[in-house]
Amino acid sequence: SPWSQVVSEAEKIVGYPTSFMSLRCLLSDELSNIAMQVRKLVGTKHPLLDTARGFVYDSRNNLQMRGLVVLLISKAAGPSTADLSFQHNMVSGIYSSQRSLAEITELIHTAFLVHRGIVNIGELKSCDGPLKDMQFGNKMAVLSGDFLLANACTSLAQLQNTKVVELISSAIGDLVQGIYYENSKSSEENCLTDDIGISTWKEQVFLSHSALLAKSCQAAMELAKHSAEIQDMAFQYGKHMSMSHKLHSDLQPFVKESSSDTMAFSLNSAPAVLHQEFLGREAWIKQIRELQEAIKAGKGVTSAIDLCCYHGNRALAALERFPASEARAALANIVYAVTRF
Repeated sequence: SPWSQVVSEAEKIVGYPTSFMSLRCLLSDELSNIAMQVRKLVGTKHPLLDTARGFVYDSRNNLQMRGLVVLLISKAAGPSTADLSFQHNMVSGIYSSQRSLAEITELIHTAFLVHRGIVNIGELKSCDGPLKDMQFGNKMAVLSGDFLLANACTSLAQLQNTKVVELISSAIGDLVQGIYYENSKSSEENCLTDDIGISTWKEQVFLSHSALLAKSCQAAMELAKHSAEIQDMAFQYGKHMSMSHKLHSDLQPFVKESSSDTMAFSLNSAPAVLHQEFLGREAWIKQIRELQEAIKAGKGVTSAIDLCCYHGNRALAALERFPASEARAALANIVYAVTRF
């Protein structure tokens, strides 16, 4: 796919495949023990299993995207004129501290992916798996996520940069706030018809999806002692690129031709589940397809595409402040990959 090609070319520019970025942590004795415990969930439908599979094989290349962008923007910016004495610490145009930051960013993202794999025991069905196994899976999701987050925080402290610690810590806080809001809304009966407005949607997506990448890009510039202006441009790229990425993902069920993607968007509220039960599976699928066609025929899809392109253009505009290079071109290609329909 175009996205896979863009990621592959970008990985060559930064010096190594970022799909192995978290491998050092994933192969540790502690996490190997966790992996052995997760095997006990085989045969159940606990979401932690799917998350674990994603670490080994992620066909969408989404898992390591954040660390890759941090490395690319580090290389695109190059060394600061205020920090010429430390250029000997650079490998492929990237400081070792910036590579550490990329790993930290990935660990934090991975930790929250694992934490998201906690199921509501009260909503389980008999086909999901034995109750004790599902409870065990929840415990593993909490402990595994905490372990990854603790590793990230330890590495963050070792960077010995107060501003970077402050930036990444605030990003963790944003993630918690964003996910808390998602979970609190999912249980409300009227969550499908709640008119939050696009501005509120943007605020929520920034917290749960964009803050980590935006602040990590800014932190990478801080580690190289770049100016406040360059730091802000890096923040803007990270913010708007990740907004484009989220919009691209949300649009897929409506822009793909295949009818098999009908159920790709979430309708997991209690009224929807009960409605399906009373209505019957075939009639429910028919209604979902009718809803999808209605959305396709309306202005929502074209407006979302325009919004996706707007954020993509904002990200590209931020890149103009960086000198022309392979890394800058790769960052631009990442934006192009999620703004073409």
